[in-house]
Amino acid sequence: MTASPAAADLSRDLQLALRLADAADAQSLPRFDSADLQVSRKADSSHVTDADLATERAIRAVLSTERPEDGVFGEEFGAEGDTHRQWIIDPIDGTANFLRGVPLWGTMIALAIDGVPQVGVVSMPALGRRWWGAAGLGAWTATDHDPRRLEVSAVDSLDDASVSFQSIAQWTRAGHRDQLLRLADRVWRDRAYGDIYAYMLLAEGRIDMVAEFDVKEYDIAAAVPIVREAGGRMTGFDGAETISDLSTLATNGVLHDAFLELLHD
Repeated sequence: MTASPAAADLSRDLQLALRLADAADAQSLPRFDSADLQVSRKADSSHVTDADLATERAIRAVLSTERPEDGVFGEEFGAEGDTHRQWIIDPIDGTANFLRGVPLWGTMIALAIDGVPQVGVVSMPALGRRWWGAAGLGAWTATDHDPRRLEVSAVDSLDDASVSFQSIAQWTRAGHRDQLLRLADRVWRDRAYGDIYAYMLLAEGRIDMVAEFDVKEYDIAAAVPIVREAGGRMTGFDGAETISDLSTLATNGVLHDAFLELLHD
């Protein structure tokens, strides 16, 4: 793994990421549950709304002024510029929820340095919640109160674990339906909280594992610094330390190896 940049440098990047989230919220929240929301389908048949496009444009506009030398990789407009320092953006994670008026959606903003996410911000304005973290600076959340530091759970037994598996269909398409059933039989509680919210529940210590498949870098990059700084661990489903595996396994750290063993037995 690449050594973490100086905390002082990341602090400036984190402050910028929080301002980017402000710009994103100003675009997305007014369009949420709007009667005239414009919805279309992309080449992969997934939905995209006018809010997705406007939100990513707003983030890119700020970056072009404040970090013109950095690269950007966004879900809606692709990658451009340097990959040494690359901002990774999912303007609206949970577009299906957004277009149906379900408030479990959010903007994900990460800064990856040499491919490793070092700064992450997740904003869910319909819930009035935001989470952020950076390597060496801890992980935090805030609502209407002062920020509080995040810490994953101390659960150390699969029998007591609460997990989020995202969806049965996703695990089935990935060829892991049998592993999902084995997981559900083994743990205390299984639910499909879905999308980025599940990772934030993990970072808050409310659940103990999240796993999903068919994910791109922008689907998970912002969660990585938050989960890791909260004391958790994130890898690919095979245990590899990467965000390019098209899968992810996130845990409270204590149970990571036990989950890997259970899911690959």
